[in-house]
Formats: sequence, C-alpha cells, structure tokens
Amino acid sequence: MVLVSVPVFIQAPLVRYLPWISLGLTPVLILLAMRLLRRSATHLWGDLLLGFTWTWLSGSIYWGWLRWEPFFHLPIEAIGLPFAIWGIARQMGKVGNFFYLGSLFGTVVTDLYFYIVKLIPHWRSLMQVEGESVQPVFQSALAQINTPWGTSWAIVLALLLLVVSILPLRRQQLHWWAFSGAVMSTILVDSLFWLAAVMA
Repeated sequence: MVLVSVPVFIQAPLVRYLPWISLGLTPVLILLAMRLLRRSATHLWGDLLLGFTWTWLSGSIYWGWLRWEPFFHLPIEAIGLPFAIWGIARQMGKVGNFFYLGSLFGTVVTDLYFYIVKLIPHWRSLMQVEGESVQPVFQSALAQINTPWGTSWAIVLALLLLVVSILPLRRQQLHWWAFSGAVMSTILVDSLFWLAAVMA
C-alpha cells in the first residue's frame, strides 16, 4: 500500500512544482533496485522497487508536463507495460512486474469511472486552478458523483477492484500478492481522494 500511496501523496506535490527532480529520481530508484537485487536478502525488495519505478517514471512524465490532458493519462501510465510483459514471459522480476500491472489495472478502473461519469471536464479544470478556486470544482464533481448514475458505477467498479484484489490471494505466491496489494491500495487511495473532495 505504501508504494501505491507514494506517487499519489509524495510524488504529486513534488512533480507539480519540480518535475525535473521527480524525473531525475527515476535512475536513482533503478540503481537502488539493482543494488538490492544483487543480494539474496534484499532481492525481493529490489524486484518490487524496480516494478514501482515504472509507476514513478510514468507519474513524473504525466503529472509533470501532461496533467492538463486526461486522454494522455493511460498511455503514459502504460509506458512500462511492454517491459513488464517481457519480464513475466521470461520469469524475471515477477513480483515487481505484477505490482506494476496491479497499479496499472487500478488506474484503468479509476480512469474508466471518470469517463463513464463524465468527470473529465472537472479533471481539466482542477489542473488549472489553485487555492480557493479548487473548492467549486470539487463541489461540481461531487454533485455529478452523487447521482444514481455516479453512485451505481462507483459501487460496481469498487466491487470489481475488491474481487480482483481478493482472488489472487488464494494463489499463495508473492507476485500475486504484490498484484493484489496494488489493486487493493487503489480502493484506499480513491477513497481518500473522495474524502478530500467531500471536505474541500
């Protein structure tokens, strides 16, 4: 849950004002992951950190320079997808790659909700305002969410995330647990965003 929360609550403020620093931390994370991978005692953490690095890289690029255009979000978030598939096909870095896939799946479901409930205009507006101007945008978005259509889809997609996060736990394998944890964390992060919007 920590690795999913880091890009949201730590990287987001950093990348908004200092995007080059956020992007520049990517090779640092890769080097740290490689170092951890060399030791058997820390190999698992290196594997997980390497998968997390794809999330960090895509977050740096999108939220740093492209956040005003929601249609670019998923393509940028999927920047590590070919590498994750390649690694899994070769039985390499399965924990990190499955963690990345779980994070990406959670992002896809969250973005899908934005499209279905027609929250994309609010997304664009939110990226262009600061301070007290944020509150009207949040309130307008909440009004759209608190409709039968918005509430129904929130329940359906939350249940989808819950089922997808629970089923892999039955496999008793670390890479599936990493996937499950990443998906489950999406529920937590989305709930915190909803709470922030309500309290705004």
